[in-house]
Amino acid sequence: MRTVNFTQLRQNLAAELDSVINDAEEVVVTRSGHDPVVIVPLAEYESMKETEYLLRTPSNAAALRRSMEELEKGDAAERDLIDPATVRDVA
Repeated sequence: MRTVNFTQLRQNLAAELDSVINDAEEVVVTRSGHDPVVIVPLAEYESMKETEYLLRTPSNAAALRRSMEELEKGDAAERDLIDPATVRDVA
């Protein structure tokens, strides 16, 4: 993770943003008297938010961990996805 100060960022904004995308490396921006901020690619941010959402509920987090353990042990099976358009409403 690289660090730049606000002045450097302002002088090289386009290049810094391109670097974040092309190198997939976050940039920490510091400003005197302010908390630092981090610039990340949108896809990375969305991934972090999704992970946080999935792990927020303890039961869901436990189920995900069990699934990961099964996969690591080789106890997983590949399944085809169900096409919602082919499923009849039974309600």
